[in-house]
Amino acid sequence: MGPLTRVAIAPYQDEHLAVNFEHRAVTLDSHPVGLTRKEYALLALLVSNASEIVPRPALLWEIWGYGAGIRTRTLDVHVRRVRKKLGAYADQYIETIFGIGYRFQPFRIIRPRQESAQDPVAGVA
Repeated sequence: MGPLTRVAIAPYQDEHLAVNFEHRAVTLDSHPVGLTRKEYALLALLVSNASEIVPRPALLWEIWGYGAGIRTRTLDVHVRRVRKKLGAYADQYIETIFGIGYRFQPFRIIRPRQESAQDPVAGVA
């Protein structure tokens, strides 16, 4: 298994979440998020690989040094703790890819679709 991408030297920031990799600091809506070292390592690794699925074995190896043969719930417990600390944004940011791993999704505003006069489906009963 090859090393994961750790390119994110520049801080990550969106409307709600900021991750400063150099200072190992995370803020949510301008408030510091208290993370343990492992929680920070997990979030930082996911953010560094934003929009990419990071497989469970890769996360276990990179953060805990566990080989592929180790069966543990450690990762799931840590993901649950990080999600709790991300509050209402948890499901927006950390996506579970069942049976594979996890993916960090940058924040995006979901706007409702507006019907227009040019929409051929609009107004059809």
